[in-house]
Amino acid sequence: MSSRVTVDVEKEEEEEEEEEEEEEDGASVNPTEVKMSQIVMPCHSNHRHELSVGQLLKWIDSSACLSAERHAQSPCVTASMDDIHFEHTISVGQVVNIRAKVNRAFNTSMEVGVQVSCEDLFTDRHWRVCHAYATFVTQRTNTGEKVTLKPVLPQTQREQVEYSVAAERRRVRMVHDDIIRDLTTTQEQRNKETLLTAVDNAVAAEKTKVESVELVLPPHANHQVNTFGGQIMAWMVNVATIAASRLCQAHPTLRTIDMFTFRGPSQVGDRLLLRAIVNNAFKNSIEVGVRAEAYQEEGPNRHINSAFMIFEVLDDHRKPCTLPRIRPEPLEGERRFQEAVARKKIRLDRKYIISRTQGEVPLSVPWDPRNQVYLSYNNVSALKMLAARNNWRLSSEKDKVRLYTLELKSMLSFKVESEVDVPAHRAFCLLAEMSNRPNWDPHYRKCELIHRVDDDDFLYRVVTPSGEGILQDFILLASKRRPCSSGDPYVIALRSVSLPTHPPTEGYNRGEVLCAGFTILETKNNMSLISYYNQASPEVLPYISTDIAGLSSSFYHNFCSCRQYLTQNRLQLTLTTTKSFIIIR
Repeated sequence: MSSRVTVDVEKEEEEEEEEEEEEEDGASVNPTEVKMSQIVMPCHSNHRHELSVGQLLKWIDSSACLSAERHAQSPCVTASMDDIHFEHTISVGQVVNIRAKVNRAFNTSMEVGVQVSCEDLFTDRHWRVCHAYATFVTQRTNTGEKVTLKPVLPQTQREQVEYSVAAERRRVRMVHDDIIRDLTTTQEQRNKETLLTAVDNAVAAEKTKVESVELVLPPHANHQVNTFGGQIMAWMVNVATIAASRLCQAHPTLRTIDMFTFRGPSQVGDRLLLRAIVNNAFKNSIEVGVRAEAYQEEGPNRHINSAFMIFEVLDDHRKPCTLPRIRPEPLEGERRFQEAVARKKIRLDRKYIISRTQGEVPLSVPWDPRNQVYLSYNNVSALKMLAARNNWRLSSEKDKVRLYTLELKSMLSFKVESEVDVPAHRAFCLLAEMSNRPNWDPHYRKCELIHRVDDDDFLYRVVTPSGEGILQDFILLASKRRPCSSGDPYVIALRSVSLPTHPPTEGYNRGEVLCAGFTILETKNNMSLISYYNQASPEVLPYISTDIAGLSSSFYHNFCSCRQYLTQNRLQLTLTTTKSFIIIR
């Protein structure tokens, strides 16, 4: 009971912080923001007199589309929707408040963030229900050309955070299918063993099959005469709920919808064929796969969308019930069974890595190639969110090197910033090569590359002095990012991970880095603004706060060494280029 209370208190504190930030930013009005409020009527509810998820998805998609079209100033369609986790149900008579706004526009697509909250009119209570990120694209012009979108200009701190992290979310979307494929392959043998143990006393998957046809009529279409994306999602939720009910022989509750993509449009007059089947049943949850196809009286079926929905069955105390196991169909059913295990692994990784609160111990997340994408996302996003904070306080300045501090709850963060006469791309290349850091940073005794994960992510072991002749070592994930568009900084993010091959060793104190790294922004005259961030954990906070003056001096000398290192290597680069030019001539 106490742990649940703690979680609820933490959520309330987070929501209060968000409200305070919104009040501070209240003077700024986002031109793309759309607000929708709906009172839940009996016609919107299910058998439990709770708002049906299908109806909520219609409202989410509608508000997100209006926001996208407000920015694009042209018709838009839903391209995809990220994972949606429904934290609470909504009862008849309560009010649903939806806020949607464009977080970032890329070349021809844009991300729209949607916040859904519930309001009880009789108690004046408000609580968060879910949040969603939808990707929209503009329809082509009459000549068949794509519409190039204008950039979004974030005005508030929260908008700046969403704008910055949107590039990371887009990166994850692009590799999502590859992650599922790779994880399914690596776990295939293990899942075959699971299949053998799941045969006894299991329900045949064929019994959960559902097939339904819907005729798309004008009320189901949007203002562009295409089938409304929210309506398609609502129909998909309907058949998925029936499939889950056939397995558990009870009324299930939809908790999560995995990321899905609309593969093509549907129009009025189409017949929508909806198929659903339980892919896998775990101890307390069921995954149902749904496929939507469109067809006319003549012609082949067109694949419109596929989605995976996670259900629970709750008892009278609102606790998840234990569910029967499933016996998959041969071949295709076994493939779906295995992929469901992979998707569950990804959901758990995301919950552990992305959703965990800062300050939890241990800070180091176990490294695993299968969760590499989400660790990298978390690493870069944490640094971007720290950099987007607007309440940094200037603590000292010397020779145009500025030290800022930021205190938030039990965290104390530092930012050292200065302009350097080195092009941003060159400074990025030099600082991203962590093995060279001992050349300019006296706190780095040694920095060895453990593993090159890919072009953007690396694992290092760093050795530093920690006083009284004792050495300290760190296992760090270094993630680097080039600008996604003009005006974005280069990013080098650092955070601790744990590796089974590199456990703590005798003679070294194992240290942990919560969030650190560089942002490098190109400025005028081929110069760059370099900012270094470090977020101190609660364990070291007392030692830092007692000697802020000494810390200021240490950061200053380190940054001067960094600036000298960058300048010298820039001169060497220029000299090398000049010599090469002379030789060529």
